[in-house]
Amino acid sequence: MRALIKIGGSLLDDPASREDIARQIAAVAASGVSVAVVHGGGRQMTRFLEERGIQSRFVRGLRVTTDETIDALLKVLAGTVNTQLAAALCAAGAKAVGLTGIDAGLATAEQLDPELGFVGRVVASDPTVLDALADAGLLPVIACVAGGADGQVYNVNGDSMAVAIASGWEADRLVFLTDVQGVRDANGDIVAVLTVEGCQDLIASGVASGGMQAKLNAAAEAVAGGVPEVSIVKGSDPFILKRVFDGEKIGTRIAGPHHDPLFPIMTAIMP
Repeated sequence: MRALIKIGGSLLDDPASREDIARQIAAVAASGVSVAVVHGGGRQMTRFLEERGIQSRFVRGLRVTTDETIDALLKVLAGTVNTQLAAALCAAGAKAVGLTGIDAGLATAEQLDPELGFVGRVVASDPTVLDALADAGLLPVIACVAGGADGQVYNVNGDSMAVAIASGWEADRLVFLTDVQGVRDANGDIVAVLTVEGCQDLIASGVASGGMQAKLNAAAEAVAGGVPEVSIVKGSDPFILKRVFDGEKIGTRIAGPHHDPLFPIMTAIMP
């Protein structure tokens, strides 16, 4: 079984939170699941840029990416954030390897919109490096940086990066660790299970907007791209990954038609 876990950068800013998530991911890997991690780091990048007097600008929720932003992307996201997470995973017993989408052509991108500068969208994902690392018992930790066919470095939205890599790797499950407990309906209640059509309905009705709209679009794209099951859960909830992989009804699960939930696998691993 292959699982890709996407971690929002806000969950990695605090050392205690980072170490807790790393322990949980290491336990998933120890249970026999081939795990890859994609992480964000927008908050850390914003802080880095502000310390240098550079104001961040966003268009449609995406950071306008200049040469200065690319410098921060490589130093902070692909550097500090990636290395700190890999170190926490290694301390938890996993054999983590830090990567970006540039490595071995894992994610190839092209410019999304000239107005956004060097923001890219992934147009191809080659899972060769993930397969090689997984076969060797290693755990890839991937920063949301991709390369263009011309060698340009691109800033890629974390959710989009996770979807592209999960689809290319043919992952059995994609888990979004977020700062919300799941998708809410018009009454404010958590929706336990959604189809792709259900995602589209929530967006069209305006119930899901902003960041949740982006999450649902990403989840629907992943399912359409062949990922059988996507979970949206709150990353700071206690033992969240154990609960997800045990099959507990927590957060929101998006699945294709006629798909049964994956079998619980971790009860014996994380008491």
